[in-house]
Amino acid sequence: MKRVTIGEIAERAGVSTGAVSYALNGRPGVSEETRRRILEIADRLGWRPSLAARSLSGSRAHSVGLVLARPADTLGVEPFFMRFISGLERELSGQRTGLLLQVVADHAAAVEAIRLWWAERRVDGLVLTDLYAQDARLPVVAELGVPAVLAGRPRGDGALGAVWADDAAAVDSSVDYLVALGHRRIARVAGLPALDHTQVRVAAFRAAVLRHGLGEPRVVETDYTPEEGARATRALLSRPDRPTAILYDNDVMAVAALNVAQEMGVAVPGELSVLAGDDSQLCVLVRPALTALSWDIQAYGLHTARVLLEMVDGRPARSHQERTPVLTVRGSTAAAPAG
Repeated sequence: MKRVTIGEIAERAGVSTGAVSYALNGRPGVSEETRRRILEIADRLGWRPSLAARSLSGSRAHSVGLVLARPADTLGVEPFFMRFISGLERELSGQRTGLLLQVVADHAAAVEAIRLWWAERRVDGLVLTDLYAQDARLPVVAELGVPAVLAGRPRGDGALGAVWADDAAAVDSSVDYLVALGHRRIARVAGLPALDHTQVRVAAFRAAVLRHGLGEPRVVETDYTPEEGARATRALLSRPDRPTAILYDNDVMAVAALNVAQEMGVAVPGELSVLAGDDSQLCVLVRPALTALSWDIQAYGLHTARVLLEMVDGRPARSHQERTPVLTVRGSTAAAPAG
């Protein structure tokens, strides 16, 4: 269907295109009677504003940006991001705001994308995920003055919004649960070591293990992929003092661990308990079903979008804390094996 133009509306109303522009944009310059007539004609013709034209005129772009510095094939197997993006879209679509998504190799490429988007006025704000402990994007966002929300714990002076969950408390409760089951050799397969939330989770794991007097904590760092999860699991299960329980930073690595355990003849949960750091459909489609840390990731995305849109509207940045993930116990965990 052909887009209705202000020229057509002007012709129907018998006024100039300037008068139509004044009326449609709520500006002075036409009488209230003329404004009402123009708006009625525009509504009958099905006129909708061109967001691109409004952007060029100095108004909003009506879109926000999300640059994911992850291998593209990771997104195809990890449910977390699809659920997070679904939550973002749920809030953004209700506000007639689009999501501009780009997948890049690293944070250097993410910085380039951010600078280009802002220079071309393609976004009104940014969602920043996968935060590094030392993150190159943050000074760039501050330099440009881009409204941005962190999908992670608050940073610095509070100029950026933040939406986060207490990862440390979630890990602590997981270790307590496994110790209550009698496990004394507990390992962790962690994600990328440069990520802020990986460091928070590993620190919490180490503190919990030491608090229970279980000796030096055993942590293997990975890149979140199932291949790396499988490699880490083989290394841990090949040790003479192999763990009786392993916590994984996400669901796909925990699923990979089940395959490795079967391959090596290690019974789950009879000889090894497996616990996933994310809950998803993957966790209930495998056998045994995976015990996992559960939380509402769609709500996480929705609240992230809501905080960002508030900032785009000129309101102060704020922090929103999600409910702490809780354990959903399934068949992959059980009492530690005797001896």
